[in-house]
Amino acid sequence: MSGEGGMASSGGEGITIITQTRVRPEAADTFARWQDETSKAIAAFPGFVKQTVMSPSPPQQVDWVILQRFASEATAMAWLKSEVRLKRVAGVAPMLVGVDDVHLVHDGGPGARPAPVSAVISTRIKPGHEAAYRQWEQRIAAAQSKAAGFQGYRFEPPIPGVQDDWLAILRFDTEANLQAWLDSPERQKLLQDADAFTQEFHARIARTGFDQWFPIEAGDTSPPAAWKLNMVVLLFLYPIVFLFGAWVQTPLLMKWGRIPFWLALFIGNVVSVALLNYLVPWGSGRLSWWLRPVGSSPTKANLTGAALLVALYVLSLLVFSRFP
Repeated sequence: MSGEGGMASSGGEGITIITQTRVRPEAADTFARWQDETSKAIAAFPGFVKQTVMSPSPPQQVDWVILQRFASEATAMAWLKSEVRLKRVAGVAPMLVGVDDVHLVHDGGPGARPAPVSAVISTRIKPGHEAAYRQWEQRIAAAQSKAAGFQGYRFEPPIPGVQDDWLAILRFDTEANLQAWLDSPERQKLLQDADAFTQEFHARIARTGFDQWFPIEAGDTSPPAAWKLNMVVLLFLYPIVFLFGAWVQTPLLMKWGRIPFWLALFIGNVVSVALLNYLVPWGSGRLSWWLRPVGSSPTKANLTGAALLVALYVLSLLVFSRFP
C-alpha cells in the first residue's frame, strides 16, 4: 500500500503491518485481484510469516484491512521499502480514495489487538507540543477505560524518519459500544481540548466476521482461516436449526401458537444466534489444534480437522434423517 508508518518495537520479535485503505467502489474487483497478486509476492519475501485480508463490511467497516506479519521489524521495514512493493503500490494508487494508513504493531505487546472491533487512530502533533499531547493522552486513556465494552488500548509514539503520526488502537467488544464512545460528549470535549496541539487527526474502524466466537490467543495476531470458522459455525448451526424447527417452531409456534412462518423463522434465528454464542466458543476451544495448527506439518492438521468436521456433518445428516 502507499504509506509507511509504525509502532515502536524492539529486538527481533514479530511485527504486524496493519494497512487500512479505502477503495473506489468501481475499482473493488480490480483491487481484489491486485491484492491477490500482492499476496503471492509477499509470500516469497524473507521474514514473512502470515497475512490476513479483511474486505469491507459496510456500514461499520468501509476500508480494506490487511494484516501482514513478519518475523522482525527489520524484515517488515525491508518489505515496506522493497522495490517489489513500491512497484505494486504505484499501480494501485488510482484505485484508492485518499491516502491509506500503514502501521507496524509490535506482536506480543500489551494492549489491544485488531479484533473483534477496533478503532485505529492516527494523530499528527504540531512541533514542540509533544509533552502537552502526552499529558492529554493520559486523560483520554483514563476516560475511555471506563467506557462500556472497553477491552484494551495501545498507544505508541512515531518512529523517527518513518512516520510522524502517533498511533492509538482501541479495542471494544461490539461496534455499538465502540461507536458510543467515539460519539460520546466526553470524548468530543477531550478532542476539542486537543485542538491547540493537533495538526491532523483521523480514525478508522476495523472488524471481522466471526471473531467474537473465536478468541485470539496470546501471541496470535490474526484469526483462523475464514473457511475453518465457517465450518465450525455450520457444525453447530445445522443441529440447532433442525431441532428447533422440529421440536419448537413447527409444533409449538406455528401449529399450537398459530404464529405465521415468517415470524416463527425470525424467532428461530434469534435463538440460533444466541446459542451459537455459547456453543461455538466451546467447540472452537476443542478444535484449537485445527483452527490454529502449530508445528512443522500444518497441512496434516488442516486435512485431519476438515475430515473430522465432514464426518460430523455426515453423522448429523444420518441421525436427523431418522426424524419423522
